[in-house]
Amino acid sequence: MALKDVTTMKIAPKVWRNGEFIEWDNARVHVMTHAIHYGSSVFEGIRAYKTDRGAAVFRLREHMKRLLNSAKVYRMDVKVELDQICDATVDLIKDSEMDACYIRPVILRGLDENKPAFGVNPFPNPVDCYIAAWDWGKYLGEEALESGVDVCVSSWTRITSNSLPAVAKAGANYMNSQLIKMEAILNGFSEGIALDDRGYVSEGSGENLFLVNNGKLLTPPLGASILPGITRDSVIQIARELGIEVEESNIQRAALYLTDELFFTGTAAEITPIRSVDRITVGSGKRGEITKKLQDVFFDVIHGRRPAPNDAPWLTYVNEGSKKKTA
Repeated sequence: MALKDVTTMKIAPKVWRNGEFIEWDNARVHVMTHAIHYGSSVFEGIRAYKTDRGAAVFRLREHMKRLLNSAKVYRMDVKVELDQICDATVDLIKDSEMDACYIRPVILRGLDENKPAFGVNPFPNPVDCYIAAWDWGKYLGEEALESGVDVCVSSWTRITSNSLPAVAKAGANYMNSQLIKMEAILNGFSEGIALDDRGYVSEGSGENLFLVNNGKLLTPPLGASILPGITRDSVIQIARELGIEVEESNIQRAALYLTDELFFTGTAAEITPIRSVDRITVGSGKRGEITKKLQDVFFDVIHGRRPAPNDAPWLTYVNEGSKKKTA
């Protein structure tokens, strides 16, 4: 779809590719690109929020560090450094004149058209890095932040870490996520929750998960084949600052039905309450007190209205230039 045909959302007119800005319509790959056939890509989802000091990117360096770590796991020889890709993101948003946006950096194995290689072996293929940005609303709907969503436990098991490493945010992993998401939608739910290969709660198709029991937060550990979420980490830090106890532990499926509160976290989902699982009402069937308290602090932090826990530099203010990266 050409940029001029896009009428429902604002899209940054440029895309950053391997150190230069190109037109949106020119950000294309060949049909025989290795990533298309074998899923050899890693990516991130990052948000920039509107603040009184202009657009601010939430935890930019942590996201880009995870991107480069994902590439490292898959032996991708990336030619860009952390500072360079962070600066490129700031410049992209600044040039697009967007107050808020969703940012998608992706590293993929492409195709050398002068010396094409079409097999599973990825090493002969060049590694390309892109960054795009667009205006994207609330992933599970604006009303979901208050009213909550209805979810199901998926019949699809979460990928195991010794088959596809969950610590890497890889495109191939999201074929598993798509199965979870499609099953949920076709059965009338907003989202699905996957169990790991041992039957313990893992995560949603694209979100981490928290339970609230007797005022304490519970969340699956990294060993439950979850992605180490940036928003998940942010919620843990906020909770501890508020004096809320946090425990990472294995969680049985039935605990989802019996918990006081339940919510998703993620860059796209932010903090979204869950009001029912498998049509069993969670708690009072609406956003709980602890969930709202965490939401209030989280949204104040991301919009620059209050400092992050321990005054951590979680916001990168775009208008202050790519050389001055943090608050």
